[in-house]
Amino acid sequence: MRIFGLKNCDTCRKAVKLLDGYRFFDVRIDLIPDQILDAALQEFGDDLVNKKSTTWRNLSPDERAMPPRDLLRLHPAVMKRPLIETQEQKLYLSWSAKTQAALL
Repeated sequence: MRIFGLKNCDTCRKAVKLLDGYRFFDVRIDLIPDQILDAALQEFGDDLVNKKSTTWRNLSPDERAMPPRDLLRLHPAVMKRPLIETQEQKLYLSWSAKTQAALL
């Protein structure tokens, strides 16, 4: 299992605390592999961008208008998190009750 998020994100910390057998990737340092990012964008679309985040609020109008993939490459912290990939290549976005029920 791979978890993509930010090491200082409280939601990511909650997920990491409860999950076993994972490898954590800080998206500011490690970035998301292209195939994972493309699969996540295909599955979650614009929901992959956290429009409630401080990062989003600090973006210029031009940056907000960028395609999600380009925006996430330029500002990885704007991603809704965590993004979790299971060994079966199933993707989960956020640490919602639905995600927790599936993974715990």
